[in-house]
Amino acid sequence: MTAAMEKGVYCLIFRNVPCRVETGALGAIDFPAGWHVYTGSAMGSGGLLRVSRHCRLSSSRSGKIRWHVDYLLTDPGFTLCSTISAPTTVPLECDIARSIGGSPVPHFGSSDCHCPSHLHYFSADPCDRIAGCFRSLGLDPGSATINTLER
Repeated sequence: MTAAMEKGVYCLIFRNVPCRVETGALGAIDFPAGWHVYTGSAMGSGGLLRVSRHCRLSSSRSGKIRWHVDYLLTDPGFTLCSTISAPTTVPLECDIARSIGGSPVPHFGSSDCHCPSHLHYFSADPCDRIAGCFRSLGLDPGSATINTLER
């Protein structure tokens, strides 16, 4: 199995302008300007290749919408700035979502669990905080810069 196909967990770090995004079943959501972090699971057969799919969708701004986060990836008000991921066979997605802090966007990305949300708002760049959260759970976070904006 290649490293990209390893199972794991990831966070997508977005910077956005104030905007309203239609998010399917959740309806239209008003997002304040700032940073939003989406926590996702890569425990399926493609493993961490899911992160590459998210990056391609963000770059093209078109494609099949499968998950709540896809609405952000295709919206011009949101820019995917970086990703943080780590291989693991332990399902830690909810642990990360509950411990990263920020303000939760109710029910976003958490329809298959009991978490209040898997999307959190931050007023400042949260990358160091997210990496620290991964380390606190015994994970070795890898990061990738997708789009460089003034941080």
